[in-house]
Amino acid sequence: MSRELERLFRPRTIAVIGGGAWCAQVIEQCQKIGYRGRIWPVHPTLPSVCGLPAFTSVDALPAAPDAVFVGINRHATVEVVAALSARGAGGAICFASGFAEAAAESNDGADMQGKLLSAAGDMPIIGPNCYGYLNYLDRTILWPDQHGGVSCDTGVALVTQSSNIAINLTMQTRGLPIAYVVTVGNQAQTGLAEIGAALLDDERVTALGLHIEGVGDLRALEALAAKAHTLGKPIVALKVGQSDHARTAAISHTASLAGSDVGARALLARLGIGQVSSLPALLETLKLLHTVGPLRSNRVASMSCSGGEASLVADSAHGRNVSFPALTPAQIKALRTALGPMVALANPLDYHTYIWGNLQAMTDTFTAMMRADLGFGMVVLDFPRSDRCTSPAWGLVIDAVERARDVSGVPMGIVSSLPETMPEATAHRLLATGIVPLCGLDHAIDAIEVAAAFGGNPDTPAPIFLAPPQSRGVLTERAAKRALAAHGVRVPQSRPAVSPEEAARAAAEIGFPVVLKGEGHAHKSEAGAVRLNLTSAAHVVEAARAMQSESFLVEEMITGGIVELLIGVTRDPAHGYVLTLAAGGVLTEILQDSQSLLVPSTREEIHAALMRLRIAPLLRGYRGAPAADIKAVLDNVMAVQAHVMAAPADEVEINPLIVMPDGAIAADALIRTGDI
Repeated sequence: MSRELERLFRPRTIAVIGGGAWCAQVIEQCQKIGYRGRIWPVHPTLPSVCGLPAFTSVDALPAAPDAVFVGINRHATVEVVAALSARGAGGAICFASGFAEAAAESNDGADMQGKLLSAAGDMPIIGPNCYGYLNYLDRTILWPDQHGGVSCDTGVALVTQSSNIAINLTMQTRGLPIAYVVTVGNQAQTGLAEIGAALLDDERVTALGLHIEGVGDLRALEALAAKAHTLGKPIVALKVGQSDHARTAAISHTASLAGSDVGARALLARLGIGQVSSLPALLETLKLLHTVGPLRSNRVASMSCSGGEASLVADSAHGRNVSFPALTPAQIKALRTALGPMVALANPLDYHTYIWGNLQAMTDTFTAMMRADLGFGMVVLDFPRSDRCTSPAWGLVIDAVERARDVSGVPMGIVSSLPETMPEATAHRLLATGIVPLCGLDHAIDAIEVAAAFGGNPDTPAPIFLAPPQSRGVLTERAAKRALAAHGVRVPQSRPAVSPEEAARAAAEIGFPVVLKGEGHAHKSEAGAVRLNLTSAAHVVEAARAMQSESFLVEEMITGGIVELLIGVTRDPAHGYVLTLAAGGVLTEILQDSQSLLVPSTREEIHAALMRLRIAPLLRGYRGAPAADIKAVLDNVMAVQAHVMAAPADEVEINPLIVMPDGAIAADALIRTGDI
């Protein structure tokens, strides 16, 4: 753990400043869990707090405390933090609210936060407006409320921007060992990423879970991800909320496709941080990672004694990046020997109840299912209520799973179809044997999918591109194409014109057929400002007069296209520059077929994203049609990235990129260089 936060998170002495119920809880919770250090209450008038002698001020303390819980009002908090900093304290939890988070309600909120930062100086502070932390490894609680955790020797760390979410997470009964819980509040000085990095330094921490409302410092998150990669400790995040990206003017199709959630997903994927969409999925994923680490593949064997459960497994994994490989002839032979002729053999497997209670037969069945190339094996098993039922035969299933795991060397878990049918005591028993107790089928699939993805990108990605735009305005289509062409984007022949007659002369120079566009429209099709396949001067004049535009762009008509794509980049202030690849043309927003990455991305990453589009079969050559020139597509995408990195803009879009068997041409382009 970094020296700057070591004293704060693993203190030998704790000072608790304030005399209210919140501060009393801090002391009581430390005493309850068995904190081994010294606790010094500080109160100007009370002789004692919770049976401990109180000191009248920070200066009256026997020594500079390692960690301090400051549980007084915001004005007094600033004064006390200054005194602690001057005394050389190790760090402080600032519980009070009324700082920057209250700027909308209080005119001086931001100013108060500035004063707090100045008062702290180099002394670490967490918050303000936060509960503090729970260190279950060292039995240290700077926390002004109840919590549901217990001490442990190893476990996962949780960092959240919500104190109430943190309390809820400690109340889990899923068997997950929790090492630390830290709430960050306003992150006035010490951010979520910095705290996460400090916790990962503790060798007893196996994985890190983040509940993120706003990313904040992107470079710090990058550094956290890099540290996790180096240490081999996975990070899983639940990202909620919306970024300022929503304010982007929707003058391009890209802006409607690349919203804040898309940017967040692209960011987390880029950094190798697993993403989940619910708190139960966060806990189940961390539990799997704590027990067996990242999975080596997404190939899974599933076993249950019910056809209904086998169907639920298959349906839960439908559309997910989880695979149930077909059985091999060797597996079928072994399973037939173990199960007899009456069982239909498949993966997921319904092994029926013929062998229920037969330890050897269950062991043989589970072992036969566990191929060496699998990433995980799961046995669906719901335990009876302990208050009304008995369950001796269920223990035999656990024993059979443990034996099959030991023989195969493949990680295994027992999955309850409902969270409440995995008793906490049973979950602890399974964890002790290295079997993953997964609570709830859907969230088990979430956990397997995320855990299997960690092995997919072993390389450290290039730094995220973050430079802001240097100018404001929207370029004309002709200027946008000229700028992109300078970096290698292929564009059609074109001529400007300021009258219908001049447009006709330009068309003759280019050669018919041509495309005529009225300039000054963000969405030309909707404005009736584009006409295709004009075959004569007369047609050009007629079309130009109908548009009633002040200027025109005449271009060669591109034919022979196989598919139309969108290539777009939008600047998301919260997550970086988001590169969007999508089905293009006039149906972009209807199809909503898109993939997003962060700038810069490699050709390999871009190619993989293209192949994930639903229209990818058209690119590969669908039903005998010629394949698209993928190299030309990749060249154009790389050229767009090069332009953005050379001349940062809020939006860059090619739509459509007309892709042919022997090339790809940007038929339309837009660049917005900054807020307008």
